[in-house]
Amino acid sequence: MLTIDALHSDNKSMQDLDNRRDNDRLLCAELVQLIWRDESGRQSRRVANLEDISLSGICLQVENPIPVGTTLTMEYGDGALVGTIRYCRFQDCGYFLGVELAEGCRWSSQHFRPEHLLDPSELVDQALQRHQVDCKFPC
Repeated sequence: MLTIDALHSDNKSMQDLDNRRDNDRLLCAELVQLIWRDESGRQSRRVANLEDISLSGICLQVENPIPVGTTLTMEYGDGALVGTIRYCRFQDCGYFLGVELAEGCRWSSQHFRPEHLLDPSELVDQALQRHQVDCKFPC
């Protein structure tokens, strides 16, 4: 039986995992190719949706789970990023993988810029600026 306390615990656990990255995350939506070796050593490939990206990590959405601890390569355009899956959680309509990029493998917008890239902090700044303008000119 799932209790409300368990639900809050699961949500908090997911939030804690989401907030482990030290670098600012940028939201994005980009189809990428994943490559990894399964438990038997066979190479597996799958298309995934890149959900967010930072200097040190990525979040990917996939249809089926991939085990925590798996090393994978995310191929994009003419490059690749390598990392290790730190969490795999089912949420709504798919599995979300938190991937810590390997030491020395850092993302740079100079090498790969997803087509749909959004910095949430810019949205907050824009909202605050609009609010300040609204306060100066009441209706």
